[in-house]
Amino acid sequence: MKRAILFSILILVGSSLMAQQDAKAKEVLDKLSQTTKSYKTIQIDFAFTLENKTGSVTETNEGWVALKGKSYRLHMPAMGMDVFSNGTATWSYLTESNEVNISENDPDSEAALNPANLFTIYEKGFNFTYIGEESVAGKTAVVIDLVPTDKKKEFTKVKLYVDKVKSQILKAKTFNKDGNAYTLTLKNMKTDQVLNDDFFKFDAAKFPKVTINDMR
Repeated sequence: MKRAILFSILILVGSSLMAQQDAKAKEVLDKLSQTTKSYKTIQIDFAFTLENKTGSVTETNEGWVALKGKSYRLHMPAMGMDVFSNGTATWSYLTESNEVNISENDPDSEAALNPANLFTIYEKGFNFTYIGEESVAGKTAVVIDLVPTDKKKEFTKVKLYVDKVKSQILKAKTFNKDGNAYTLTLKNMKTDQVLNDDFFKFDAAKFPKVTINDMR
């Protein structure tokens, strides 16, 4: 369950397409990408909600993610999960068992996707369509559907809600083939904060008696 949720967050939070694309959607997405790439660092507080196929909410968790280039750190206390990645290796720390799994970053692995890819996800393997505008938390959001060109993906669509004024993502919703839907709502966003490289690397000295499983 935790692996599925983490996978969905990384998909939400990824060779340009050759297919004909929606020009209006592309304009919004290009501006989103340009705005995001102008930031040295990004810190986001978010709420993550799982809905089962009947449409009822089954689980909601909160957390935060910090991004700096290819490095990221994902913190989800309710799930007992902390993920550190310095762009070369990824440390997945499980609070309950006090163990950390270390893996080497594989850019071709979906599970290794940097959450920053949420902001440029459309650039690879997706068709995108402009849907319209909706209000999200009192802000006008442009809604865009992203549909994977690879039909073997575990999800059928990602719906993005982009702030029309600030060109920042307000919300993203992934629709899985199993009928479940995962919604990532961005609650607070800080940019260009000072984050040292060590912030994105797991320090075993800070976790007494931690069990280390190095799978590299």
